[in-house]
Amino acid sequence: MTRIETLAQPGHPDVTSAVLSLRGITKRFPGVTANDQVSLEVYPGEVLGLLGENGAGKSTLISILYGLYQPDEGEILLDGQPANLSSPAQALRRGMGLVPQHPLLVERHTVAENLALGAGSAWQPVRQVTPRILELSRTYGLEVNPAAPVHTLSPGEKQRVEILRALLGGARILILDEPTSVLTPQEVEGLFQIMRELRAGGKSLIFISHKLDEVMEICDRTVVLRRGKVVGGLPIAEASKASLAELMVGRSVSFERRRVTPPPGPLLLSVRGLEARGGRGHLALRGVNFDLHEGEVLGVAGVTGNGQTELVEVLAGLRPVSGGAVSLGGVPLTGDPAQRFAQGVAHIPEDRLHTGTVPTMSVSENLALREYGQLPFSRGGLRNLQAQDEFARRMVERYAVSTPNVQTPSRLLSGGNIQKLILARELTEQVRLILAVHPTYGLDIGATEQVHQELLGCAGRGAGVLLVGEDLDELLSLCDRVVVMLHGQLLGPFDAAQTSRKALGLQMTGGAA
Repeated sequence: MTRIETLAQPGHPDVTSAVLSLRGITKRFPGVTANDQVSLEVYPGEVLGLLGENGAGKSTLISILYGLYQPDEGEILLDGQPANLSSPAQALRRGMGLVPQHPLLVERHTVAENLALGAGSAWQPVRQVTPRILELSRTYGLEVNPAAPVHTLSPGEKQRVEILRALLGGARILILDEPTSVLTPQEVEGLFQIMRELRAGGKSLIFISHKLDEVMEICDRTVVLRRGKVVGGLPIAEASKASLAELMVGRSVSFERRRVTPPPGPLLLSVRGLEARGGRGHLALRGVNFDLHEGEVLGVAGVTGNGQTELVEVLAGLRPVSGGAVSLGGVPLTGDPAQRFAQGVAHIPEDRLHTGTVPTMSVSENLALREYGQLPFSRGGLRNLQAQDEFARRMVERYAVSTPNVQTPSRLLSGGNIQKLILARELTEQVRLILAVHPTYGLDIGATEQVHQELLGCAGRGAGVLLVGEDLDELLSLCDRVVVMLHGQLLGPFDAAQTSRKALGLQMTGGAA
């Protein structure tokens, strides 16, 4: 099944027809070889899926293709000729365009103003750029208003602006880095239609994603990296989610996560008429009501900025309440985060690096943050560092945290390992309520699988899980019920076994189900 040799598509009988070829690309950093003799081809009019776990070398390879890094060994060929991509500007002039995971746009400027700044190698007057924007929009279905301020656009519309920026610069090979991570199902469908139009127009696309359902839907071929090396690839016609996952991880992976909804347990969390203000003083939560039972996983879906952040911060004790009441097990939930942890509230925050951990502290210190002043970590006001380190080593082994040792600063760990570190600290035997915000965002298949198992294990022991996310597949497979946050209010709940991604997506955007 695994193929390391070049996989030619129909109509591309040999590598001479490739628009882009990599030959033995190697890139080393101190202590690690990020890319190790990477060779692959990209053909005109195809979508190539570039797959691999976090740390597999995808980001480094993208940076080389876009002129941010220079390879230590190997060569890049464009149309069969050696190419020196010494900078992003040079890469764009040679036809390489990057659509980043997070749009790099000036929010207060209009679409046309942003594209005038980034069209080609120099600034162009807006009046000259606008007709070209409209022409490309019509050609590839990139519907966007050139006069619209960027801050008024949806995530999908901002992504179209980034695609237009690359096309205006002359890109014929587009790299899309996790392009669906914050899109609703309807926006994903729109993006895929745009990608099909670009492919039909002869553009080549490199699609990077951890979502294998999407890879199966939109890609023609795949190339899989593991530990910096190409370990194989498959034409999509010969691939399955299981075969691709096995190539990425090096072992079989189970995708079965559908929960059998248990009978409702006793009421755990009761939220009534909850109101709270956002960072700019506006009312971010408007009379929120919901219940969460013991052993239940309740999903909270919604487009970013609709009150999910404020809801979790209120429940975690990080944001004051303007009105309403919250109780846990019939007792009012009050106090700061430390007091709430003592009541059994665990918090897995969205910002795992700065909110979930102290980056400069060691793995051992981060694991003790919640209880450093208690036994066995402290006695009579004196810290027991030996007990702290012994606990850290047990947790590192239990949660398979990849770290040189427990004294390593947490900032040096990968995102997946930082997330495991947070889980190890938060998911104690005494936990009653878990506030999990985007717990698998940016994680690879293996780390995602472990996070899911840990959360479901806690629910199986009777804890309630409030799972906030934008990955609707994840919410529908893990949750018993799902609510949707829109403009600070809750819609639903919806039975996860009876609803669909499309129906939730419509609710998220204010449409009718």
